[in-house]
Amino acid sequence: MDKGILTKREREVFELLVNNNSTKDIAAILHISEKTVRNHISNVIQKLGVKGRSGAVVELLKLNEISL
Repeated sequence: MDKGILTKREREVFELLVNNNSTKDIAAILHISEKTVRNHISNVIQKLGVKGRSGAVVELLKLNEISL
């Protein structure tokens, strides 16, 4: 069982985000709406208690939830 703090989809979104994909790119790659992408990002930011996408990325890297 995956013990990480991210859902599978949140992880996919952030893996794409750290690889310099835009919200629009991520939506197209994952076949979801841009709003859904933004919702996943917002959920992660709230879970982590950080400010903004970059704060979330830094924290997720520290926690080994995502990799570059």
